[in-house]
Amino acid sequence: MAPVVPTTARDPDFRTRIEAAFAAQGLMATLGGRLVALEPGRCTIEADFAPGLTQHHGLFHAGVLTTLADNACGFAAMSLLPAGGEVLSVEFKVSFLRPASGLVAVARGEVVKPGRSLTFCRADVFVRDAAGTETLAASMMATMMAAAPEAR
Repeated sequence: MAPVVPTTARDPDFRTRIEAAFAAQGLMATLGGRLVALEPGRCTIEADFAPGLTQHHGLFHAGVLTTLADNACGFAAMSLLPAGGEVLSVEFKVSFLRPASGLVAVARGEVVKPGRSLTFCRADVFVRDAAGTETLAASMMATMMAAAPEAR
């Protein structure tokens, strides 16, 4: 049974807020991450394979998959917060299901259960091959905490 995800954002300008937060992340730039889909309670992020993103066998590194999944969950949660709302990861668990061999890593995050303070999310990370076939490589369960914006 698929999770029930809210379809109404509390902030009508959530896309602009999330796009700005995504653009401000140096790590996403380093990984070549792209925000490719965003709707209330859902977020998809992709990164192309590059030699600098590999582990010793030449596959996508687990840290890359984890980072993409964490961001997809975080921005899915953030999309349901009121204007100005931010999120921080409280905890997550990642299961790596098979070697991540492919041309593109695709993380699809969604809110499973939103809350005022804590939001429970999940993300699946797929690797896409040259034919466009996607294979599930990892799954994440995560809890995100609503946080007030801070001066930095």
